[in-house]
Amino acid sequence: MPTLLLVRHGRSTANTAGILAGWTPGVDLDDTGRAQAAALAGRLAGIPLAQVVSSPLERCRQTLEPLLAARPELAQPIQDERLGECHYGEWTGRPLAELAKEPLWRTVQDHAAAAAFPGGESLRELSHRTVSAVREWNAKVAAEHGEDAVWIACSHGDVIKAVVADALGLHLDHFQRISVEPCSVTAIRYTPQRPFVLRMGDTGDLSSLAPRPGPAPTAPAGDAVVGGTA
Repeated sequence: MPTLLLVRHGRSTANTAGILAGWTPGVDLDDTGRAQAAALAGRLAGIPLAQVVSSPLERCRQTLEPLLAARPELAQPIQDERLGECHYGEWTGRPLAELAKEPLWRTVQDHAAAAAFPGGESLRELSHRTVSAVREWNAKVAAEHGEDAVWIACSHGDVIKAVVADALGLHLDHFQRISVEPCSVTAIRYTPQRPFVLRMGDTGDLSSLAPRPGPAPTAPAGDAVVGGTA
């Protein structure tokens, strides 16, 4: 049952400018984003990482650079376009304040499963490609590194929200209820029965996510402990 750490990239220049970046090339981390990325390496200290997978966009690759510098034993991240940002089509590069006046904005907010970006993709398509990607990678990590492995996927806000909504069993229409801060970590452990969301949008200490010896399991693998775990 590997544990997936979904890392959102650090704050970008598009975030601070209020621009919907999408797949626009050359969007980098700003000063705050670089500081967040540097702190991420320390937050993950002590957690063995079996695999690192990333969106191919610059802001994700830059977020991982301090972690990779601190962990020379890690292989370079594998880029997977399925973890890339939503293809926002004609909305790409436009100010969010301007987009908020578009009729489609309310659909995105209130009925996300019906939202399709002109010249881009729908949020249903985004959900399908990203959930498929993380589940495929999770099975691969389990086969190659064992059931207790921990791995990272560095991606984007809407991507992570779609994966979390699936893990929580939420209808996609409700994915806007999920908040994912820049450089936050969301931890999901997939089992044959169900996913367990261990952290969501965490910007603090992550040390308890490290695999550790403990007492004998009190419930079969994949079952929730009635009353809560110890």
